[in-house]
Formats: sequence, C-alpha cells, structure tokens
Amino acid sequence: MLDLNGIVAVLNIPFTEDNFVDLDSLASSVRYAVDSGVRAILVPAMASEIDKLTKEERDTIVKTVLRVADGRVPVIGGASAPTMVDRLYYVEKLGEMGCDGILVNIPYTDRETFKRTIYEIDKLHPPFLMIQDWDFRGYGIPVEVIKELFEEVESFKSLKVEVVPAGLKYSEVIRATKGKLHVAGGWAVMQMIEALDRGVNALMLTGMYEIYVKIFNTYKNGDRIGARKLFNKILPILAFANQHLDISIHFFKRLLFREGVFATPLVREPILPFDKYHERIADELIGLVEEVRRFVREEGC
Repeated sequence: MLDLNGIVAVLNIPFTEDNFVDLDSLASSVRYAVDSGVRAILVPAMASEIDKLTKEERDTIVKTVLRVADGRVPVIGGASAPTMVDRLYYVEKLGEMGCDGILVNIPYTDRETFKRTIYEIDKLHPPFLMIQDWDFRGYGIPVEVIKELFEEVESFKSLKVEVVPAGLKYSEVIRATKGKLHVAGGWAVMQMIEALDRGVNALMLTGMYEIYVKIFNTYKNGDRIGARKLFNKILPILAFANQHLDISIHFFKRLLFREGVFATPLVREPILPFDKYHERIADELIGLVEEVRRFVREEGC
C-alpha cells in the first residue's frame, strides 16, 4: 500500500453562482492541498456533498482532481452510495479512471451481510480498499468483524474510523490487527492529539491543511508539547465547525472563498441554514485561521 501516513485532504466541492460544479475552483483547491503538504486527497466524500452530486458530476470531479494532482499525491476515490449497485459501479469506475485507492461507506447491519458486501467489492480488485467506519451514534463496525475482514480480504488495507467514541476504537483496531492495518481518523479531529498518541496513521480532514500538516509533523518529530500548543490555537475553530457536518461544509467553503481558492462559498440544498449569527462567528474564526497560518509560516522561516 502507498505511504498515507500524514494528513489526507477531504475536498469540499465548489459551485458556481448557477449551481454547477466549478472546475476551476476545484483545481485551485487541489493545488492548495498539494502545496500544503498533504499526503493524499479523498474525493468525493461526505464533505463533498456527495449525495447531491450526479454520476456525471462525480466522474468529472474525480477526473479533474486526478489531472491536477498529476501523480504528486495519491487520489482516493469515494465510492459511497445508497445502493450496492451504485457502490459497485463507482468502485469499478474509479479504478478505471486511475484512482490509487477506493473508500466506501457501508452502513453496518449484521456480520454476514456486511462481510458479503465487502467480498463483492473486493472481487473488483480495487488498488486498495479503505472502509469508512461511520457511526455518529454508536461504535460502528464490530472490531472482530474488522479483524476478520483484514485477514480475509486482500484489498482491505485501511480503515477510516468515525464513531463514538473514536479514541478507544482506534486502539482496539490497532491492537486487533497488530498494527498492520492502516488506521485513519476524521470527524473526531478535536481529539487529534489523542489520535496521534494512540498510533493513528493519518487524519483525513477538510481545510486548514497547512496548519494540520504542521501539527502532524511537529508531533512525529518528537515535539508533542509543540504540537499540542499549536493544536490548541485552532480548537475554537473546530468547536464551531464540528457542531454538525452541514455547519462544517458551510464554514470551510466560506474559508476557502475568503482565501481566494473558491470563487463562491455556495452550498447545495438541502442543508442546514447558516444564518447571520453563524456568519459573524465564522468570519471571526476565519480571522483566527489567518493568524495561526501566519504563525506557522513565520515559525517555518
């Protein structure tokens, strides 16, 4: 498997004023992520408003990201979809396009159904398979099922853990797979330092890539205190953005717009509203992002 230890960029998708995918802004977003030092890019994902994209848009988005990334970082294609037919379509299509890996989110119902689904995906020979363990209200896929799949499915190389609580699940999965399964964190970014303490390989995050990369590298270079101090600077931002996935999408698209990466901050409906109070706080926090980024750049001089 590719070396995906570090920060993986999970891309928001920019839209034009008339609600089309803005491919120029998307290209700018890819360049920004790569230049910030991310180890890979994931697209499309939940942060990409994936459920509001057509098949044609998803294909065009991935082709654009692959073209602009141009092999400088791996691209993980998102194959999540409501039906198994569509998941299999995307797994096959993304592989044909040249994605370096495939991520899929499959709601867990029972052991046999879940394992059978993964076996079907594995038959399509994805370059590597990353399973998204997503459960906002619980513990997600049982650890024993993850262990069995890791031992039985050749393509299954990575697990993105997004459950409640994530920390203990990280440790249990790492222990059960003897540290051989690549484990990534995502939504539990407010516990980033804890994730690193527990041995997580990667954090898959949206926006602020330069700051996240600095935190990750500082920690890995043995300076946990320095990493903690820098991470503490962005906690107010995360506390606001991580209220809800929709708030996160609104905030980070607004941030990318203010940074000149996106031409608009527009989102697609249906989505939770972002009212004048959200906007005021978001703009204050965007100022904090700019302050922390200046600190990171000056420290690097």
